[in-house]
Amino acid sequence: MPELPEVEITRRGITPYLEGQFITGVIIRNPNLRWPIPENLSEELKGLRVQSVRRRAKYLLLDCVNGILILHLGMSGSLRILSPQTSHTIEPAQKHDHFDLILNNTTLRFRDPRRFGAVLWHTGDILQHPLLRQLGPEPLTLDFNAKQLFDKTRGRRTNIKETLMNSHVVVGVGNIYANEALFHAGISPGVASGKIGLARYKKLVQAIQDTLQKAIEAGGSSLRDFVNADGNPGYFQQQYWVYGRGGQVCKKCGGVIKQIKQAQRSSFYCLNCQR
Repeated sequence: MPELPEVEITRRGITPYLEGQFITGVIIRNPNLRWPIPENLSEELKGLRVQSVRRRAKYLLLDCVNGILILHLGMSGSLRILSPQTSHTIEPAQKHDHFDLILNNTTLRFRDPRRFGAVLWHTGDILQHPLLRQLGPEPLTLDFNAKQLFDKTRGRRTNIKETLMNSHVVVGVGNIYANEALFHAGISPGVASGKIGLARYKKLVQAIQDTLQKAIEAGGSSLRDFVNADGNPGYFQQQYWVYGRGGQVCKKCGGVIKQIKQAQRSSFYCLNCQR
């Protein structure tokens, strides 16, 4: 599933092609995504100018003055830039290419094999949209810090791995990067979040931020379907210390990486390095 680094890489990739451009049309091949694509989207968008491309959690927000186009990659989605405008005839749409946003000199194509993504239109305060208003802080901002995380988790029995994947606590960390950050912080994924002290949370916050930044620099992780706006994969998976390495030797201590299930997701950790 694309997580924060993959969505941020996508945002950076599409921004130079979209900002300042006028929307000339929309092609909806399959409206049946996680939420149906609005039937009148073409009428709403045609002629509007894309002012900016932002990210909130794993949502991409295209500010079009009259409203905001919300894009979510779901579990398997990706966005591709096709240029020039006529590229959608040069490169025929494939089975899972559900949506094209056509601008005056480029086309943004949304591909989503599993159809858990979203293309939505919102004309009110975007921060009050039902999908965004309850979200926690961004992990790469000052709003996310050890004191905030410490206070948020007092009395919680939920393990720290699941806590980090709770978007009401912090957004965008996801399974892969939670595993990696916990390893670098020396914290076992099974520890109750309410039992972790402030000093350990300082290490964890730093580990989360370092892990996400390194993943962004590496172009994200490409385990299944993810490619960036140019169609190229990310390479952060080559830097994993624990994720996907169950039964293998720990690169730090020489022990064995253990794999367990937590809330139906795989967790990977080193019994020696993480407590």
